[in-house]
Amino acid sequence: MICFDVMDTQCGPLLVAINREGLAHVDFLHGLRPLPDRSTWRRDSTALAPYLQEFDDYFAGRLRTFSMPCAPSGTPFQRAVWQALCDIPYGQTRSYGELAAALGKPNASRAVGAANGRNPLSVIIPCHRVIGKDGSLTGYAGGLGIKQTLLQLEGIGSLAGAGQQALAADLKP
Repeated sequence: MICFDVMDTQCGPLLVAINREGLAHVDFLHGLRPLPDRSTWRRDSTALAPYLQEFDDYFAGRLRTFSMPCAPSGTPFQRAVWQALCDIPYGQTRSYGELAAALGKPNASRAVGAANGRNPLSVIIPCHRVIGKDGSLTGYAGGLGIKQTLLQLEGIGSLAGAGQQALAADLKP
């Protein structure tokens, strides 16, 4: 059985779902990806209360590291990418190429991007911290507006110019 609840954030409604082992799915309703069989899902705000409190603290700028148990389902490669994402510190970014290199697969930028796109724990597994090699904001399931808001929340400002958004923190010499 999966218990879930939906909370309001400055990025829009956030779906948070848990199973016996921990967080199973976190996603913004805008850009919501296909979910597993929902016939066994039930709304349970009591069971989700400690999880939602951590999200409240994160969105209020009081929390930088989540302590909730996580139970994402994925292939070994996806799980390796997701772990590499979790290794990106709060308030910092990495490019897809840098993540691929960190995994020992420097030519696997596209595969890393695909694994990012399959991330079942948005915000917790911080795929919003991955940017293009030129510093541009690139794909995010919830949309680039949400990605930019999350990065700004973490203290990463943005610049708009020439039709492209670049992260100020990554443009410094």
